[in-house]
Amino acid sequence: MRQRVEKTILILFLFALFLQGCAATQQRRDVVESGFLTAGEHAMLTEGKKHEALLRYVNPDVDWRSYDKIMLDSVAVWKDSETQDVSPEDLQMLTDFAYGQLHDALSLDYTFVTQPGPGVIRATFAITEAEASNPVADVVTSIIPQTRILTGVKGLIVGGKPGFVGTAGLEAKFTDAQTGKILGLAVDRRGGTKNLSGMTDKWNDVEKAYIYWAAAVRYRLCMLRGDANCVEPEA
Repeated sequence: MRQRVEKTILILFLFALFLQGCAATQQRRDVVESGFLTAGEHAMLTEGKKHEALLRYVNPDVDWRSYDKIMLDSVAVWKDSETQDVSPEDLQMLTDFAYGQLHDALSLDYTFVTQPGPGVIRATFAITEAEASNPVADVVTSIIPQTRILTGVKGLIVGGKPGFVGTAGLEAKFTDAQTGKILGLAVDRRGGTKNLSGMTDKWNDVEKAYIYWAAAVRYRLCMLRGDANCVEPEA
């Protein structure tokens, strides 16, 4: 009898997760100041709109169409950020993954270069938060015996995010590679939505956030250039 009840609860739990929707990640309500951007740069930030970072700055005196090349720095992990509990191996994996997504997205519109020059954007990204999710196996084994799985169904909220999901933070700085002039700044934070695809790999939510950000950066640059047929990122 007990096994039947637990099986029924598990089915309801998984069904409830399915009903959460198809979005893999969603933007969080707040960000944590990491120190990657200077105090002066933070003072330039304003609240973003749809498909923009939570906080962002766009230099109004920039002709974005004059830039056709990009110099992408290696993705950094900011030392004073919310990443202290992540192993060096996982941090290396995450920075490589983030760089790969950004490179693939930006290479569709820009020529990649390794030296400053005319018409070159220098893009610098820093991981400021990386929190793994708890795979579904851990959730099920830890919750079902105590018959508290319905708490998970209702969506336990911890620190502005549903329980059991991963969270990622990213900051970005875009400068003129030749002059150092600031072209744009961004601070954003995303987390999982308890979508089933993210419940078996602890870094799935974080990786999905990087995939979204890469697409969002390409979209915003496309819009700033005034191009047609800019592709909106999918959450």
